[in-house]
Amino acid sequence: MVISHKPLQLIIAILIAFLPSFGFSNTPIHATQATTEKAVVTHETEAKPTDEKSEVKAKILEVIGHHVLDGHDFSLFEYEGEHIGFSLPIILWDNGVHFFSSSKFHHGESVAESNGNFYVLHHEKIYKTDASGTLTGDEHHPTNLQPIDLSITKGVLTIMIVALLMFFIFTSLARSYAKNGGISSGFGRLFEPIVIYIRDEIAIPNIGEKHYKKYMSYLLTIFFFVWFLNIFGLTPLGINVTGNIAITFGLAVVTFIITNITANKNYWGHIFWMPGVPLLMKIILAPIELLGVFIKPFSLMIRLYANIFAGHIVLMSLIGLMFIFKSWLGSSLSFMLSFAISTIEILVALLQAYIFTMLSALYFGSAVEEHHHEEAH
Repeated sequence: MVISHKPLQLIIAILIAFLPSFGFSNTPIHATQATTEKAVVTHETEAKPTDEKSEVKAKILEVIGHHVLDGHDFSLFEYEGEHIGFSLPIILWDNGVHFFSSSKFHHGESVAESNGNFYVLHHEKIYKTDASGTLTGDEHHPTNLQPIDLSITKGVLTIMIVALLMFFIFTSLARSYAKNGGISSGFGRLFEPIVIYIRDEIAIPNIGEKHYKKYMSYLLTIFFFVWFLNIFGLTPLGINVTGNIAITFGLAVVTFIITNITANKNYWGHIFWMPGVPLLMKIILAPIELLGVFIKPFSLMIRLYANIFAGHIVLMSLIGLMFIFKSWLGSSLSFMLSFAISTIEILVALLQAYIFTMLSALYFGSAVEEHHHEEAH
């Protein structure tokens, strides 16, 4: 009798279906216990496992939500209820500059006082309050005034570290070229093949031999900047810079500005008065083409943000499943899936940097492309 044409899939499905039965928490306390004794269970003992499981799920969701948010302190790990890490500077503008350490908030548990003003940290946002830390409104949307927050968060600190790292790597690479007659040396030579690849496979084919040089500095910067930030996001430090839509928005705006400032008249002519088409079609296509000018950077922003943000959520969710299954089989499967996703995320980190750079080069190429009159006809 044929059970299935795909026995491996059937076995995996059966194992997953019986995961709860392997839980140590589901093992009977006494093998000789009578059936009638098992049936007599009070309401409190029935509700206890459910409440405990709900608390675990709520705690996992809280950890995931905290992981994807930016933070005003750098917590490396937690040991016996104590956060091990270091504080970051808080810089607020509220009728003057207020400067103090984030340690005053005690990870959001205390009210910070500065020059007679009181502030509270709620879901990584700073609100003005009174001495008792009163917040008006609901739990997720307080209506208290928010000062202008110019603080050095862990995302800002990571950006600074990546900027300094890139500066030292590529200045040393440039010095080695000048010192050795065009031959690289030192640690920076590891990145030389990538630099050449971006020039020969991204910049020149998409922008052209004539114009690619003026965009190379930006293309190299954006590639390594996004790549290094993505790699930092895979460390256990809880950094999620490129998964922050404000960061991807800023990067997309820079590409948008460069594209439109350096665009030639042919670029704008094909947007507002496309040659070679009837007059009525020109009037119809003009607003569509103009809308495309803004859709391009929007797609850059969403693509990078969504891929990195989703990767963090999936990975943290798989890790959280270990605490829900509470079984050797379920936890083992969750660990293996988490390891596999982590490996894939390393490739995604490089791929997203490549895609962002490639699309930016395409937009630059379309902006400086020279259309001849004969080709238009």
